[in-house]
Parts: sequence; structure tokens; C-alpha cells
Amino acid sequence: MDDRPIGIFDSGIGGISILNNLKDILPNENFIYLADNKNCPYGSKTKKEILLLSDKNCKKLIEFKCKIIVVACNTATTNSIQELREIISIPIIGIEPGIKPAIKYTKTKNIGVLATENTLNSKLFFKTTNDNKIHDIKIYEQIGYELVNLIEEGSFSKNKLHQLLKSYLNPMINKNIDCLVLGCTHYHFIKTRIKEIIPDKIKIIDTITPVSKHIHNTLKLKKILNRSKNKRYIKVFFNGEKLSEKYIQKEYILDSLEF
Repeated sequence: MDDRPIGIFDSGIGGISILNNLKDILPNENFIYLADNKNCPYGSKTKKEILLLSDKNCKKLIEFKCKIIVVACNTATTNSIQELREIISIPIIGIEPGIKPAIKYTKTKNIGVLATENTLNSKLFFKTTNDNKIHDIKIYEQIGYELVNLIEEGSFSKNKLHQLLKSYLNPMINKNIDCLVLGCTHYHFIKTRIKEIIPDKIKIIDTITPVSKHIHNTLKLKKILNRSKNKRYIKVFFNGEKLSEKYIQKEYILDSLEF
């Protein structure tokens, strides 16, 4: 029995989409989630700033005696995970770009990617794309300017969001994409809005289920699964402004914390 918590961090509420999935497939596990609201969004920061922030978040999770850390942020994963693994001894799992499953799925040979600027510009995204890219497949990238901030606010104008999404998605739709990779965990909260714009034939690539399975397998492999039937806890800490409670499930204990 290992009742140490699983640590998760993101620049804000984006990674809650992963926490929601993990708490269902790992019903005995305790969780600590850090929402670095004070520094949100990470998508427009320098690589050095992202690395410093990611390191800070990991150190705080280690203080909580976490047994594994999930970097639930595409920007932080693509810009810092290799360096974090060199300096931190516990397992660290990040969100990989969903390029590989998109390449397996596509029939039209056209793939759309909606992500933050720093995810698309990162070495890991470039390497993942190049390692998996087949010469006849075209990948169309679009930066989701403003989307993270709108989602964080939680009370966005539906019309504003719709117009913004249309301006990002329509050019990719016109390129005959048949799958769309959401390259930011925040975007999973607006998946319904995205589906209202894209045709039914376009598949949204699921990046949350594969990472959740990978976390489960790592816990089994390292023999650190919590098999206790004791009541578990799920604590969500934020710094800066309070998180929008529309994203927080009743089971979660929400509190502010300086980190």
C-alpha cells in the first residue's frame, strides 16, 4: 500500500480535465493539484521562464511527498520535461502531443493542431512531429491566441468564443483535415464548442486517455499503486486569483496556497 498522493500541476485549470479522468480510473489514489494561476498562461512565456515555473511546481509537490508528478500542461511538457527528469528522482509524466494517433487515423492526409505558441515552437513538438510525420501527410498548426485566458475566466461570452474558434478552425477545415489535435489541456473544456463548428467527419484526438493509461501502468510497474480502501482526498490548490468553481467537482477540496 502506498498512500502518497499523485501530484499534478498546470498553469491553471486545464489539467483538471486530466484529474477528472485519473480520479475515476484510480479510485483509491490521493491527489494534489497545483494551479499556477499567478503565472497563467505559460503559452507566451520564454522556455527559461517555463522551466523555472515547472521546477518550482515540482518542488512544492515533492514537499507534499508526492510519489509521481504529472505535468498536465502541454507547454510545460514540451518545454521542460527532459530537464525536469534530469533533476528529479520520482517518475514524471507529461502530456505528449497527439500527433502519432492522428497520423494513424487520418484518411485525407491532413491533420489540424490547435495549441499554444510555445507548444508549437518547442523542440519536443518539432521532434514528435518529425519522428512520426509521413512525407505525404500535411500538418496544419494554429495558435489558440486568447483561448486559455477566456477558459480561465470561466464566464466567457459564448458569442466571443464562437467567433474566435471559427477564425482558428475554419482555415484548417478548408484544408480538408479529418482529425484535430487539441494541443492544450485547457481546450478540453471547450470541446463541445469546437464540435459545434467542425463537421462530424473531423475526429478530435483524445490525448487524455493515453496519458491516464500511462500513469496507471507506471504506478503498477513501480509497485506504488494505493490499494487501501481508506477514504481518499483530492486537494486542488491555486495561487493568485481563485479558480472558477464551474470546473471544480464536489469531491475536490479547493484552497489557496503560496507557491
